[in-house]
Amino acid sequence: MRKLNKGRKLSMRVGPRRALLRVLVNNFLLREKIKTTEARAKELRSIAEKMITVAKRGSVLSRRILARDLTPKMTKKIIDDLAPRYKERAGGYTRIIRLGPRNSDSAKMVIIELVK
Repeated sequence: MRKLNKGRKLSMRVGPRRALLRVLVNNFLLREKIKTTEARAKELRSIAEKMITVAKRGSVLSRRILARDLTPKMTKKIIDDLAPRYKERAGGYTRIIRLGPRNSDSAKMVIIELVK
């Protein structure tokens, strides 16, 4: 019975999983739209939405919190470009569009994008 275990394991140990999600978040916020598997997109969605919510505060502390996981270029972009875009929105900054299964291993593929 899983108690107090949040998130998906994605068939990885903790270190590689955190590294994968960190890279996914950076690429997602840079491009604002990426194609990935459904499980990864659902994990990515929760992390990205929390980061945008933190960026909406715009304080020095929020910049430092974002700088822990994002590159300096992405920290600047999320605070200067993305946060003002969602200032009036109370949440739900991302959209997941389901595609067909991948040919090689039949993994469920999706496109995750930021809502305009």
